[in-house]
Amino acid sequence: MTTPKDHQRVNDILLGPIERPALRWLAAHSPAWMTPDHLTAIGTFGAFVIFASYALSGINPAFLWLASLGLLINWYGDSLDGTLARYRNIQRPKYGFFVDHTVDAFNEMLIVLGLGLSPYISFDVAALALVGYLLMSVFVYVRTFVDGVFQISYSKFGPTEVRVILAILNTLMFFFVAPTVTLPFGTVTLYDGVVGLIAVILIVLFVVSSWQKAKELSQIDQRPASPTQ
Repeated sequence: MTTPKDHQRVNDILLGPIERPALRWLAAHSPAWMTPDHLTAIGTFGAFVIFASYALSGINPAFLWLASLGLLINWYGDSLDGTLARYRNIQRPKYGFFVDHTVDAFNEMLIVLGLGLSPYISFDVAALALVGYLLMSVFVYVRTFVDGVFQISYSKFGPTEVRVILAILNTLMFFFVAPTVTLPFGTVTLYDGVVGLIAVILIVLFVVSSWQKAKELSQIDQRPASPTQ
């Protein structure tokens, strides 16, 4: 088994060539008083902004723009906290890993449930997307414990790309009324379909990845032979 300090971090995202230099620049130019804990708190503040903005978007769709600003604030705090710790060589492996990822789960709950409280996405569809996200989180953390690989991205997609998709979705929801489709279980919109598709992809990815990893570990971790009588 490995410790958080020993794990291999895999973050091969589509926007990595842009994001990584930007984060290094931000870390180098951060004020001396700024700490990784401050940035983690800023990321959570961004999540609360998103939650409130989605919830208020039924009163005025302009709150969707504030939700997109919240996504930027959340990215800044969530993505920079670890980079700043590594840049200043002030890592606290166990504390940082624990706080970062428990706070991430709380932030994602706020963001996705806020989306479900908006008039654009059904609450049950948003809740299904949250289930998919949490399932993948469980897989990532258990795999980190088992084989020391902390894989953030899958097929070039990670949290940064999800934020960009949400910002694009916010823009579309502001400018366009989504067509609705009546199904046997109720009426859904195109935006429900987009979020529902993301939920299905996450759940299928969890099932497939878990099965593949279990099969791989079964070959590595052979069952001990039964003692002979």
